[in-house]
Amino acid sequence: MPWNPVQYHKFQTERSAPFFDLLKLVHVRPNLHVVDLGCGTGELTLQLSNALPNSTVTGIDSSLEMLKKAKQHAGPKLHFKHGNQTKLSSIWDLIFSNAALQWSENHQELIPALFKKLKPEGQLAVQVPSNHLHISHQLIRETAKEEPFYSALKGFNRQSPVLSIEEYTEILYQCGAQQIVVFEKVYPHVLEDAEAVLQWIMGTALVPYLEKLDEHKEDFIEVIRKKLEAAIPGSPVLYPFKRIFLSAVNGK
Repeated sequence: MPWNPVQYHKFQTERSAPFFDLLKLVHVRPNLHVVDLGCGTGELTLQLSNALPNSTVTGIDSSLEMLKKAKQHAGPKLHFKHGNQTKLSSIWDLIFSNAALQWSENHQELIPALFKKLKPEGQLAVQVPSNHLHISHQLIRETAKEEPFYSALKGFNRQSPVLSIEEYTEILYQCGAQQIVVFEKVYPHVLEDAEAVLQWIMGTALVPYLEKLDEHKEDFIEVIRKKLEAAIPGSPVLYPFKRIFLSAVNGK
């Protein structure tokens, strides 16, 4: 997908907060071999690298636009490369991913596949947005079913692959994981108005739709704008954003 770093960073402070909560779950040890899946523009991967003494960190992202920005943070112990987070190679002491795995399908298979890439005593630490039932996401899916968008999208309507906290816990247990931690947290963002919510989702949830719409792109945005103004009136507005955190250790 063609990611826009400028659009994504309009809410950089709010988007960064979960990273630091995820970082608190990491078992800090020296000399780790670490991968950050979905590293984006690299600022937070640099923070991860700084928190892990004498460790080598590799940031992987599928977006060349994001990686172009990330490479300014590269150094002797911090590297960035283009890649697919579902096709991870090598074996790692820490597999870290902040707000990226939601773009990959079939988490029933993805999480065990990643867990198998851990060294003994290695850790998986992941945060994924679980906000797909919020009205903003519901309106995207609703509008995608309407014409002329349905035809322009050729029926495309993305369903979130994110599972429940109970399901993630069961998957990690079946992997033989130890020290399992899984929880959901709500971030109560206060935004200026419905337009701010639209700007937020234009940097994330709307991206796969907009890349497919061509000449209908602006019309699609305008329809969703009007629906959001009706659904979330006033100023300021509360934008409660749910996220799932999971951490587990390979005890084998």
